[in-house]
Amino acid sequence: MSDQPLNRMTPARLRSFVATCIENHWALLVTGSPGIGKSDIIAQGVADAGADSIISHPVVSDPTDAKGLPWPAADHESATFLPFGDLARALAVTRPTAWVLDDLGQATDAVQASFMQPLLTHRAGGRQLPEDLVFLAATNRRVDRAAVKGMIEPVKSRFLSIIELVPDIDQWCAWALDHGICAEVVAFIRFRPELLDAFEPSADIVNSPIPRTWSHVSQLMSVELDPAIRAAAICGAVGDAAGGEFLAFLSLWAELPNIDQITIDPDSAAIPAQPGTLYAVCTALGRRVTAGNFPRIARYAERLTDANSGEFAALLLRDCIRSDPAVCNTTAFVHLTTGPLQGLISGDA
Repeated sequence: MSDQPLNRMTPARLRSFVATCIENHWALLVTGSPGIGKSDIIAQGVADAGADSIISHPVVSDPTDAKGLPWPAADHESATFLPFGDLARALAVTRPTAWVLDDLGQATDAVQASFMQPLLTHRAGGRQLPEDLVFLAATNRRVDRAAVKGMIEPVKSRFLSIIELVPDIDQWCAWALDHGICAEVVAFIRFRPELLDAFEPSADIVNSPIPRTWSHVSQLMSVELDPAIRAAAICGAVGDAAGGEFLAFLSLWAELPNIDQITIDPDSAAIPAQPGTLYAVCTALGRRVTAGNFPRIARYAERLTDANSGEFAALLLRDCIRSDPAVCNTTAFVHLTTGPLQGLISGDA
């Protein structure tokens, strides 16, 4: 039996569950290592549910933020709590809204405790919170050395469930292709999937290869830099080990078969023997696809299948569909999916 926690979800499953929690008014706590997209996945689930959001950062909050400031009544013989900031916004909610407590585990015990009443009774500072308001929270784990000392028990148990987010290679690559992450980074992660999330907590001032820092590498690749500057910056983004491997991969990338030549004459284009080069070629072709050149790319994919590289052909086809869904309407697509690639790619790829 695996020693991994059983409360884990991939991004796609968590996104779906977040939407379900909002629809059912369930409070949810999401945990996970730094930089893997907890806040983004929550935001996507909120959007899927058609809800608004209020984003709070308890780590820089005061306990009064969750209940309001004591304020004297007109008779000066009593007082009430005057809501302000995010609490005032929460009380004014008139449609489905997620109050997202980001990095809750970094907050002091007093600030964490200030949310006990809102989480349990849906009240704050003597006021009833709107029924359409749902609490969602995210935090790193204690083992991540992210200033999380833990979470007080009465707060944890007030969430319907605690889910740990774990990255998924295929889902991250699909996201990366949709969000402009450079092809070199996507191809490298496909070649070395274990480096997508190789987070290592450290007191040293160095970065780890994680989804967030790979997006930083993509930013570095998007501008012209002196090679020495770029190499140092990439290693500074993801650490020396991962950065060194990526720089070596870039040398391989520079020696790829001519991608334009493949789209012009797929029958004579070379088929690489090394997996790293195949990942690079397929990713680059997927970025270049149009409905017009797809028949020639499809022919290259057919040759990949004939060369016992059917899994790369399927990868190429999925990238093509994601880049330009119009390829699904071509005769070449029908030929591939009912012939050489039948059974290697799902219909909803």
